[in-house]
Amino acid sequence: MLPPDDPIILGGPVISLRAGDPLNLTCHADNAKPAASIIWLRKGEVINGATYSKTLLRDGKRESIVSTLFISPGDVENGQSIVCRATNKAIPGGKETSVTIDIQHPPLVNLSVEPQPVLEDNTVTFHCSAKANPAVTQYRWAKRGQIIKEASGELYRTTVDYTYFSEPVSCEVTNALGSTNLSRTVDVYFGPRMTSEPQSLLVDLGSDAVFSCAWIGNPSLTIVWMKRGSGVVLSNEKTLTLKSVRQEDAGKYVCRAVVPRVGAGEREVTLTVNGPPIISSTQTQHALHGEKGQIKCFIRSTPPPDRIAWSWKENVLESGTSGRYTVETVSTEEGVISTLTISNIVRADFQTIYNCTAWNSFGSDTEIIRLKEQGESCQGAQGTGEHRPERAEAWCSS
Repeated sequence: MLPPDDPIILGGPVISLRAGDPLNLTCHADNAKPAASIIWLRKGEVINGATYSKTLLRDGKRESIVSTLFISPGDVENGQSIVCRATNKAIPGGKETSVTIDIQHPPLVNLSVEPQPVLEDNTVTFHCSAKANPAVTQYRWAKRGQIIKEASGELYRTTVDYTYFSEPVSCEVTNALGSTNLSRTVDVYFGPRMTSEPQSLLVDLGSDAVFSCAWIGNPSLTIVWMKRGSGVVLSNEKTLTLKSVRQEDAGKYVCRAVVPRVGAGEREVTLTVNGPPIISSTQTQHALHGEKGQIKCFIRSTPPPDRIAWSWKENVLESGTSGRYTVETVSTEEGVISTLTISNIVRADFQTIYNCTAWNSFGSDTEIIRLKEQGESCQGAQGTGEHRPERAEAWCSS
C-alpha cells in the first residue's frame, strides 16, 4: 500500500474570482495504492456534490484521483478557506491542502454629507467611503458634470450655495475592475431665488390678465400676490389671474416670496388696461376778471387719446389759438393735461359751460367745467401755476 502524494488544488494557494462568478475547484491526489478518496471541507464541514475520476498508472498498481467541486456564487465568501483532503488505507489520517478564496469586485461606495441641513454660505464635508478588491486606485469628484480639481481623496470640504440643493456632487471611485459613481445633493437652506421673471402686461378692457412668477427656496416658500398700495392678498399661487379687467385694475402688482426664518424677495409688474379715456378734472375752476385764466383737463388714457377738443357755445378748438382762446396739450407720466387759456376774461366767461372731450380707439369721455370768479384771496393759488386744478379749488373759498 502506498499513500498518495500531497494533494494539489489547481490555481492555489489563493484563487481569485470576480464577485458573482461561480467557483470551480479541482484537486488531484496522485500515486496512491489503493486509490485515494478525496473530500472537501469548509469550516470543518464536508462539502457535498463533488465529482470524481480515477486514472490507473502505467505500472497497473498505482492510481491518481481528480475531484472537481462546483460552488454557486451565493455560497462563496471572500477570505474563506477550502480544504482538499486525500486518504487511503496507507494513510488513514490523510493528507490535505487548502486554498483561500479572494473575491474581487469594483468599489462599493457610500457617500455622506455633514452637517445637514445647513444654511447657505456655510461649510460641509462630503465623505466618500469605499470598499474595493483590488484596492482603490482613484477618487474623482464632480459637480454638474464638471471635475472638481481641488478634490482627489475620500474627503471633499466646500462652502455651499443654493446650487448644491439641486445640483448633486458625485464621487467616482475606481479600481482595477471598474468604477462606481455615487451622487448626493445637500439640504441647503436659502432664501427665495426667482426662476421665472413675471412680465408686465398690456390688456384690453374686459380681457383676462394672467401674471406668473416662479421662485425656489428651502425650506418650502410661500408666495403672495398683492396690488401695490393694497393689503389684500390676491393669490398664493405662482399665477395671478385677473378676470375681465376694469380700468381701475391697472397699476402695480407685487409677487412676494417668503422662506420662513431665512429670507424674502419680491418682483413688481405693471398692468396696463386699454380702454376709453377717463377725465378727472375739477368741475369748477377759478380765474380773475380782466386777467388771463386757464381751465385744465386731466386725461388718463391707454392708448393715448387720438383727439382732445374743447367746446363752448358754438366754438370748438382742439389746438392752437382762436381769438382770445388757446389750447395746449402736455403729456406727463400720469396722463395728458389739456389747457384752455382765455386772455382778458370778461363777465360772460363766468356764465359759459366748457366741455373737454377726449377720444381714443376704445371710446371717449367728457367733462363739463365751469369757470368761477375768484377773490383776491385766491390770487396766490392762481399765481403758483399749479397744474392740478383741485389744489386751486381747495385754496379758494366760494
